[in-house]
Amino acid sequence: MATKPTHEQAQLHLQVYEQRREAKLRQARDWFFKNYFVENFDDATRIAAPGTENGALAMMVLSYWEQACALLNYGLLHEDLFFETSGEFFGVWELAKATVPQARQRFKMNGYLAHLEKAAQRYEAWSETRSPGHLAAMREFMKQMRPQVAKAA
Repeated sequence: MATKPTHEQAQLHLQVYEQRREAKLRQARDWFFKNYFVENFDDATRIAAPGTENGALAMMVLSYWEQACALLNYGLLHEDLFFETSGEFFGVWELAKATVPQARQRFKMNGYLAHLEKAAQRYEAWSETRSPGHLAAMREFMKQMRPQVAKAA
């Protein structure tokens, strides 16, 4: 986007950020990045089954970022401002994306995490034009962290 954020977009951006500071969502985000290492839908249901505390934590993170990305995709948030200050959503997508095709099929819901996916795809292109290689480095870092988290648990 070549334009500056509007006052309304900036206000909504701050509200989205403020929600990230809520204690339960902070706990969920912390749990998610330490534990949600899945390769398929069965892994996801084993680690974070519906109806369990871990399932609630995972869904809190996924649904929060799905909603934030919906606001972005509908133009209510300023894309450059969002991408410059909210990269966490991309890390969530990276951890969850392997489960999405199976979840969509299982629940007959083609739109499952579609806003998160769409925003992640745009962010990838946006990031490569501004910081080539950043996402590759981030993905490598996430791979390296995976075994350390497993050992620490």
